Amino acid sequence: MVWYALGSILLPVLGSALILFIPERHVKKVSQFFSFLAFICGLLLLITFATTSNSFTQDLLTISGINLFGVTIDTLSVLVNFMVVFIGWLICTYSAGYMNAGNREHPVKEGIPRFYAFMLLFIGSMSGLVFSSTLLGLLFFFEMTGLCSWNLIGFYGDQKSRRSALWAIILTHFASLGLYVAAAYVFISTGSFSVAALSKLTETGKIVAFIGILIASWGKSAQLPLHPWLPRAMVAPTPVSAYLHAASMVKVGVYIFARTVLEAGSVPQVIGEIGVIMAVVTMVYGFVMYFPQDDMKKLLAYSTIAQLSYIFLAVSLSIYGSKMAFDGAVAHIFNHAFAKGLFFLVAGALAYTTGTRRLSMLKGILKKTPVIGLGYIAAAMAITGVPPFNGFFSKFMIILAGFEIGIHHPLVLVLMIVTMIESVGSFIWILKWMGVNVLGAPSDAVANAAAPPLPIKFVLSVLIIMTLISQYIVFLLLS
Repeated sequence: MVWYALGSILLPVLGSALILFIPERHVKKVSQFFSFLAFICGLLLLITFATTSNSFTQDLLTISGINLFGVTIDTLSVLVNFMVVFIGWLICTYSAGYMNAGNREHPVKEGIPRFYAFMLLFIGSMSGLVFSSTLLGLLFFFEMTGLCSWNLIGFYGDQKSRRSALWAIILTHFASLGLYVAAAYVFISTGSFSVAALSKLTETGKIVAFIGILIASWGKSAQLPLHPWLPRAMVAPTPVSAYLHAASMVKVGVYIFARTVLEAGSVPQVIGEIGVIMAVVTMVYGFVMYFPQDDMKKLLAYSTIAQLSYIFLAVSLSIYGSKMAFDGAVAHIFNHAFAKGLFFLVAGALAYTTGTRRLSMLKGILKKTPVIGLGYIAAAMAITGVPPFNGFFSKFMIILAGFEIGIHHPLVLVLMIVTMIESVGSFIWILKWMGVNVLGAPSDAVANAAAPPLPIKFVLSVLIIMTLISQYIVFLLLS
């Protein structure tokens, strides 16, 4: 299984390096090939782990008795890595249809090798972070994902793109200082960089380390007060936005928080209290910011901020001793990735075919382009938690666990009531736009839309299916 894990990391990195030396006409095929190989590694690892349930950690790089890098194979890493490489392959496939001169919103005529090189590096860096068993490994790949996102957010090269990329790199790098402090503190206290060394800290030591970890996680996952970079990042090509919001970058923060809580054993309850309060405050903020948005990608950006808050809420609730809350967090990381990836790629397909992302100009999508319309419906239902779509199952686990804890903790009970109100409000608002955009007679922009390329239709179809079945993959590994 270690070789499958290393394949998920190294194959995309190898493809990224190869792209720098091959003719541009071969770049798209090479990127799809290497991302597909990484997906196969992730799939084989998932199947092997499901049949053996053999969790372990293996050191790979040790100097003077200090483990600098190793891999952890368990339910959390196997599931999240599968999501990372699967969606990475789909994004590379989608980009083959999107990143060309036929794009009505952003015709692409140059920079293709750079785009795919950094996209493949992004996939490999995310897999590296997911499997890292040391805080040094988490730090290294934390910074690598920041480098990739900086380049891809600023892909178009205009002033707005460069400024948005700068916002992303500054805020996330500032947040990373928290992880640097946590890693240094753990090493000074235990003599080890292992994530599992968190369990050896005193209660006060764990509070110090987890404050640093929370700061890093909030910055990477665009939680208050370190969120401003994410809405600005919508200037990136839509495949980049989809990968940022679905499987990479913003999932780094919640993954690191989940990984460290899992490895630390008992975590001081004050960290759980801080986590649930900040999660619900951020969730409400994200919801309030829905209302002024007419740009579909901006609306989805604030939706991501709110949905990531559910995961922070769940991991924080698990600190109170709820296994259901932690399982709900893992399930929501996985399920949200496919739903939000689909939603962003629907937005990209609309921009490609109509030349606009303005919600007020999009009507009658289902009648004109059925695949895009069905993708819109599936994504909206999954994100808002409507059965039988995947988001329902993970949100239900989180909310149920929260109310179980709330019986004994009044603060949690109040916050869970607020969470329920946000969930209903989010459902109403997104349902309202779905009715406007999808149903009825096509607007002028939609009526004159071009046909989406085959790669776009293929990827949307796969993700529609995943919004209906991804929860069963999670239940298979959690059972």
